[in-house]
Amino acid sequence: MDGGRGDAPLQTFGQLVDRTADDLRSLTFVAEWTGPGERFPVFDTASLREFAASGDRRLFLAQLLASYTRVSSGRIWSRSGRGWRKRRYSELDPLWLAELVASLPEAQRGLAVRRLGDLALFLSGVFPDHAGRDPIPPRNLVRITRAIESLGGPVGAPPVAAGAFNEGGVTVLQWLGRTAYRVSGRYADDPEVVADVAGRFVEARRFLNVLTDRYLFPVREEWFPLA
Repeated sequence: MDGGRGDAPLQTFGQLVDRTADDLRSLTFVAEWTGPGERFPVFDTASLREFAASGDRRLFLAQLLASYTRVSSGRIWSRSGRGWRKRRYSELDPLWLAELVASLPEAQRGLAVRRLGDLALFLSGVFPDHAGRDPIPPRNLVRITRAIESLGGPVGAPPVAAGAFNEGGVTVLQWLGRTAYRVSGRYADDPEVVADVAGRFVEARRFLNVLTDRYLFPVREEWFPLA
């Protein structure tokens, strides 16, 4: 695949999603991500084939990938108790997205919470090693949880009580993605698809892991330079 960003991202990623779905029809096992730099053969390919059988789900994943070829980022001045300071913002920072949710009028929070779900799926699906090595700090996760709850009420505790969890941040991202999609789904243009992916988040993440390992890994930084 040509990693040049001059190509139409949605068309390119749509082809890769379809190609991965075709591959799964003949694969008897996949290399399952189990930790940073670790893969283990898993023979559960039927659940991935079933997930990929839906055209709506495949389009959802292609649109997700295309949306991260260009992200908003930069530096802004903000005022704190110690005066003005310059700080970085980025769509790839879950805490910044949570702060954005908290700053928006209630009617506009749905889209920002949806983007938290997108980010959780993107990072755990395309950059699982990074997510595993650099989990969301617990204090940040508390703030992110509060931001989601500002839209949909209590969502339950994130899975941090288990400790440093062998799978690193991927376990937390799976919880975050499911929760954000479930809460924001009723505000989405495609609520049924969002709810469907929320319920099948693990399969969505695993599908993207397979796609990344087979096709994206050599050119990830070309398609997603800021990631």
